[in-house]
Amino acid sequence: VGFDDDGGSLVAQAGCVLENLDTYVQGRGWTMPLDLGAKGSCTIGGNVSTNAGGLRLLRYGSLHGSVLGLEAVLADGTIVDLLRTLRKDNTGIHLRNLFIGAEGSLGVVTACAVQCAPRPRSVQVALLACPSYKHVLETLSRARRDLAEILSAAEFLDLESMKMVTKYLPDNVVNPLSSSSSSSAAAASDSPFFMVIETHGSNETHDQEKMGAFLEDCMSLGAVTDGLLADSGRQASLVWRIREGITEALVRRGAVYKYDVSMPTAKMYELVEDIRSRLEAAGFRCDSGSDSAVHVLGYGHVGDGNLHLNVSAPKYDDRIQDLIEPYLYEWTGRHGGSVSAEHGLGQMKAEVIGYSKPEAAVALMAQIKASMDPKGILNPYKLLPQKALEEAYSKLNKADGATV
Repeated sequence: VGFDDDGGSLVAQAGCVLENLDTYVQGRGWTMPLDLGAKGSCTIGGNVSTNAGGLRLLRYGSLHGSVLGLEAVLADGTIVDLLRTLRKDNTGIHLRNLFIGAEGSLGVVTACAVQCAPRPRSVQVALLACPSYKHVLETLSRARRDLAEILSAAEFLDLESMKMVTKYLPDNVVNPLSSSSSSSAAAASDSPFFMVIETHGSNETHDQEKMGAFLEDCMSLGAVTDGLLADSGRQASLVWRIREGITEALVRRGAVYKYDVSMPTAKMYELVEDIRSRLEAAGFRCDSGSDSAVHVLGYGHVGDGNLHLNVSAPKYDDRIQDLIEPYLYEWTGRHGGSVSAEHGLGQMKAEVIGYSKPEAAVALMAQIKASMDPKGILNPYKLLPQKALEEAYSKLNKADGATV
């Protein structure tokens, strides 16, 4: 719809594909503040409605901060025009935030205004091997300190994830550390953990010096056993292909049980180990050497505490799901986490919101839903538990009856 070349604000219709928008603003010296593995097919309206997070939330923040305004259609057909590009507007309740992440339950987002970021002139990408999850956290801490303002992404994946990618992706993806000339290449190829560290900056010489010093520091302290700093766009794409290809590899392998949770970073991999032990105790083989094994993988956005825990099996088995749920949700709740970090609740997880939100908060959400959509026609049966919705609509109907 429009773009401000000076300020970097983009106004787009909801159906615009994220990758197309990014290509457009990149050509004008800017970049979208959101980057997802599904950027070639997802739309900006869907991104806003689900409050999509993505790979660079660490640098650019969530859409609650990037979306300047939006347009939405309410249940009765009213068009709410909040399509402003102002950075500061402190007049009344910030209604746009009601629609961001509401999954279409309060209104249909039809357009949005997004604040883009200056396109980085320098991009550095490194793949690192870490001997333990403790060292992953240590490397993350040093990245925050040493790379500071240029740090744009901090991802991690375990060995199970790496093996899944190199075995099942169709384009013969290889672990670049296993083919490096480093004396530790053999050990690095079987490292328990890997990290992808990326920087966005404005001065390539400065950024390379910072990245080099960071890598040297991590390796001298033993937090990183081997590493590769991409020296070309092709090599950087390979590194990101490994991280972004995990989901595709899992689907090609067989059945997948997917979970997207957030919690304090120190606890993230404990959950993976706990689920793996739980399955093994029930008689499932979780060793990587067997084609019939049940693989428990942990990967995700360690920089913002978002774990993707996936369980891969040759075929679906109700026993596996019964061992995972509701145990995983209970575990997450006990450790102060969220049962949905960025993928949303939808229909499948609407009933488990209580593990992350108190009853009073869920009731308030249901009241907002009932007041804005009194006939329950907007994306029904999603986001909120049925009991909470029934109680909210019952109160609304009683109030209407009393008014009449």
